[in-house]
Amino acid sequence: MRTVDGRVAGRRGQATRQKLLDCLSEMLSSSPYRDVKVIDVARKAGTSPATFYQYFPDVEGAVLEIAEQMATEGAGLTQLLEGRSWVGKAGWQTAQELVDGFLEFWRKHDAILRVVDLGAAEGDKRFYKIRMKILNSVTNTLADSITELQSKGRVDKEVSPAAVAGALVAMLASVASHQKGFTSWGVKQAELRPNLALLVYLGVTEKKPAR
Repeated sequence: MRTVDGRVAGRRGQATRQKLLDCLSEMLSSSPYRDVKVIDVARKAGTSPATFYQYFPDVEGAVLEIAEQMATEGAGLTQLLEGRSWVGKAGWQTAQELVDGFLEFWRKHDAILRVVDLGAAEGDKRFYKIRMKILNSVTNTLADSITELQSKGRVDKEVSPAAVAGALVAMLASVASHQKGFTSWGVKQAELRPNLALLVYLGVTEKKPAR
């Protein structure tokens, strides 16, 4: 791990750098992204702006670092699909665990994901690539699952695995990012999970789940 000027950061430096990132993450959860200033992050971390600039060029650079770490974790959502069955009760469990994984990941990283979505929507390719890193890995793995079901005659051959997988993952991401909003529509969190899992299962298998 290196500083902005290329020096290798020691153990203490790495700890300071991570503390700055942790404080920035905390601030993003309560303040608009563009209102966060270097001096505020440094003060919260108990250090100086000069120290902040040793590790990051600006707040945006630090935000991108947090987003990259988050995206690496998000790519792990594929583990909820790899080698999993979509047949019978096992398939219903797969759908539920995929939904649980998405909802929990978005709850955990809500603040930084909002910044990533904003940057991507504004056309910033760096944020767009981070968002795609999270979603593409899951989409491709889910598409492979649908393709496998097609090869076994369990899904209509006219179905496009990539299109279905892409639509389902986009739905999961959208719903996960609006979890709090569902309460304003009279939808309880306890109701959201099974109904979302039902849509995923139907989309993948074209069948009602065996519960």
